[in-house]
Amino acid sequence: MIALAIDLGSNSIRALKVDCNTKETLGTFHKTVRTADGLNRTKKISQEALKRVIDALKEADKKLDFKSAKIKAVTTEALRQALNSKEILEEIKRETGVEFEIINGDDEAKYALTATKHRLQKLNINPKSFVLVDIGGASTEVIFSYPKKAIFKSFSIGIVTLTQKFSSLEEIRENISKEVEDIKRFVQDTYKKHGRVEEFIAIAGTPTTIASLKLGFTYKTYNPEKIHGTALSMKDLDIQLKKLLSMSKDEKIEAVGVGREDLIASGVLIFKELYKILDFQKSIVIDDGIREGVAYNLCK
Repeated sequence: MIALAIDLGSNSIRALKVDCNTKETLGTFHKTVRTADGLNRTKKISQEALKRVIDALKEADKKLDFKSAKIKAVTTEALRQALNSKEILEEIKRETGVEFEIINGDDEAKYALTATKHRLQKLNINPKSFVLVDIGGASTEVIFSYPKKAIFKSFSIGIVTLTQKFSSLEEIRENISKEVEDIKRFVQDTYKKHGRVEEFIAIAGTPTTIASLKLGFTYKTYNPEKIHGTALSMKDLDIQLKKLLSMSKDEKIEAVGVGREDLIASGVLIFKELYKILDFQKSIVIDDGIREGVAYNLCK
């Protein structure tokens, strides 16, 4: 069977086509669509964002040929929050034929965890326990994996919604510790009940972009296989953020891609807070996420 997984996030859309028998990747697609653009203010998905999503899906169809595969398409926090999610998803289906399922934070965490465990095995990294952090456009998932159980929670803080909540990076800096207060309580409670974990794993756009900058890639030369397993310290975050902020707009777009240049800085501030809250000096970055988890699940 050929499986095609589509993940419409709050900032980007990602698709993956795999041969379930051989486990071979037949194609991937990734585009920034800023689904959650304006959501903080209007509580709705904008018509501009809808058009970007539809255009991206049509582009992905040309590249991956949707008709040749069994499709599972999921979407997350932006559509969970939006008051007009039903109309938006109906319009997407009408225009592209793709029917999206709005998944809850628990399912989102399970898919991310499945993908991460697969990748850690391939990398021969075998911690008995770890914490996985998925920093999205409108939500952040914190997932603890212990030998006999997983504990997870989704928080309504993401790089798009945080950027649009405040007027400047300085203002975000001033307010960030207050914004992650709920995450701090959850982590402290989990550590108290179940103990610390061995590794800190980070997925999604902010960690992978910082890893990419550290390794000297641009948006066009980005190589996920080289990103998997990259270690990032808090100092790495500071160095790459400083480098990014000193770039011109064109240089930023070349480095991180169109539509992301103003969001990565907010993501780094969330990421840094997570190091402090989780009490880790380094994280391990993985490029896989919900998309891969959905594909593995579909193959089952």
